[in-house]
Amino acid sequence: MRAAVYHGARDIRIQNPPMPVPGPGELLLEVRSSGICGTDALEWDGGPILTPLDQRHPVSGHQGPIILGHEFGGRVVDLGPAVDGFATGDLVACVAGISCGACEACRAGTSNFCDRYFTLGIDAHGGLARYVVAASAACLEVGRLGLDDDGAALVQPMSVALHALRQGRLRPGDTAVVLGVGGVGAFLAYAAAQLGADVLAVDLDPARLAVAEALGVSAALRADPGASPAPGVLGHVGSAVSVVYEVTGAPAALAAALDMVRPRGRVVQVGLGADPVSIDMRRITLREIRLVGTRAQVFEADFADAASLIASRPEGWSDVAPIALPLDQLVSDGLLPMAKGRPERIKTLIDPWATAIRPASGARAGSIDRSSHRPLERVIAE
Repeated sequence: MRAAVYHGARDIRIQNPPMPVPGPGELLLEVRSSGICGTDALEWDGGPILTPLDQRHPVSGHQGPIILGHEFGGRVVDLGPAVDGFATGDLVACVAGISCGACEACRAGTSNFCDRYFTLGIDAHGGLARYVVAASAACLEVGRLGLDDDGAALVQPMSVALHALRQGRLRPGDTAVVLGVGGVGAFLAYAAAQLGADVLAVDLDPARLAVAEALGVSAALRADPGASPAPGVLGHVGSAVSVVYEVTGAPAALAAALDMVRPRGRVVQVGLGADPVSIDMRRITLREIRLVGTRAQVFEADFADAASLIASRPEGWSDVAPIALPLDQLVSDGLLPMAKGRPERIKTLIDPWATAIRPASGARAGSIDRSSHRPLERVIAE
């Protein structure tokens, strides 16, 4: 099979590793669409950072060149022993984060802190390949929602955004600011708007802001690269903000978030910068600001709801993810622009079977089956 194999900094090779074989509890997926994100770009540009190239991963057991890609779905083509609830031909989305289901963290409903947690595409072979093996417990059948191959690949980043949204305990009618409407930020802005919050999107890129407006935000503000966006935000909303989601990872952005949030408000730090950031703890303490972190997602709590959110947009997601690249253009048109801070689209998809750039599908294949799903406002809020 063809796959994008990471060998180290600036070294991804399109190779033909052996076809993977599903073991007990695993599915073999044919991947038709896989997303890339900043983690992939950082790993390619300056790694290995997270990937176990030089030392064996203590849980996954992987060591050496690795197939990247942790945002993917696929069609089930084979099932390992002891798999229930799936059939050949099912379209599934994969959460990529694999947890044991038995440790204290898993039993407490926080599987993102599992003692034996590892991630496909980072700690073990992932979805930038024509085929991938994934634990069935980390997969969700999404064809019944009307999603197609490209839609399945968007569920994982939406689940990250939804988990971050819930960390801020946002409520309908709250004023929320999303600093940075790239991949996760755009999905977060959509989810917040669907919840019924008054959402202000802030970004440097006018094209991204235009997409954010189409995603339902109340207003979009173009930031000045040399100045804090806090005065502009406060001037626009007329009062301090209930919840700020900082998605850029830029050091100055956290300071701006603390400037604009109201007393007893919440700042959710979503973006990860390269270096530690200094913050004024006196401001946090005296204004009783809640500064909250967020990590990945909890499959049991977030993933099915994220799939429902992806399925809920009637016009689909072609403005967020307009094209899918072939594997041969993964670096030149995908990772390189991201590493330079100049991505050409909010979300870049890769089609391991394509021989040329193709239009993305819009993420939906048909009508949505809502018969087994809760009202959307409950999906987001819980």
